[in-house]
Amino acid sequence: MADLPDNASQRRARAFLPALEDREFLRRDELRGLRFAMEYHKADLLLREWGVRSTIVVFGSARIPAPEAVEEMLAAASPGAARAKAERRARLAVWYERARAFARLASVRGGALTQRPDRIRDNVIATGGGPGIMEAANRGAADVGAPSIGFNIGLPHEQEPNPWSTPSLTFSFHYFAMRKMHLAMRANALVVFPGGFGTLDELFEILTLQQTGKAPTMPVVLFGRDYWQRVVRFEALVEEGMIDEGDLSLFDLVDTPEEGWESIRRRGLHAHTPLAEAPDATPRAVDAES
Repeated sequence: MADLPDNASQRRARAFLPALEDREFLRRDELRGLRFAMEYHKADLLLREWGVRSTIVVFGSARIPAPEAVEEMLAAASPGAARAKAERRARLAVWYERARAFARLASVRGGALTQRPDRIRDNVIATGGGPGIMEAANRGAADVGAPSIGFNIGLPHEQEPNPWSTPSLTFSFHYFAMRKMHLAMRANALVVFPGGFGTLDELFEILTLQQTGKAPTMPVVLFGRDYWQRVVRFEALVEEGMIDEGDLSLFDLVDTPEEGWESIRRRGLHAHTPLAEAPDATPRAVDAES
């Protein structure tokens, strides 16, 4: 019987790869809708497995340093403009401390630590997963042994996840739109610290959803009265007729963690851990998968 040709070339062909193993195929423009759906389902399923029913979302600048990094940052700055810039950033470290303290308090009082029979967790801290204010909020939750979420985004200059979000709840998104959807869809409250374009983008998207009734009403709190009153002249929008005066009631301006917590409670946040039963909000060591 004559020798038959082997099928090596067929087995090597990219067409023979199962679709789920063919990364080039999965990245085709025509499959963008499927990739979008996969980003939705992966995070949704893992959050459901953890019992995360609702979140408190914390936004703020990635450029705000941790207090322990300030001294090294100032020492590395050369005299002149670089030193002045470093000193301005150093003064912002107070917001890192307050974001961390707020996340501790909210995790203890909000229900993220509650071990219910049905494993449901409410008001779990959720951030964009990166450094600065995001790191501070994830760190505050970790201080008291609470889980927290990091919704990271792939950027040209790669964003690294901070080391404080719960590893099993640390996600990476390609699409900004899907990341924003996950940040918003479980949010019981939005807490916004000083920040730049990204923070403003997230803030105004949520305010627009509230103003237009496209999302359920939820508390929105802006930390840093002086900062927000200088950076955004909300009253000017009313004066120019671009928003109604009642739209200014969509959010509160606060300065301290306790004030922020009281604001979101007053605005309707349901805390699932009664204050009398809540554990102390002092920091403690936690396991990486807490």
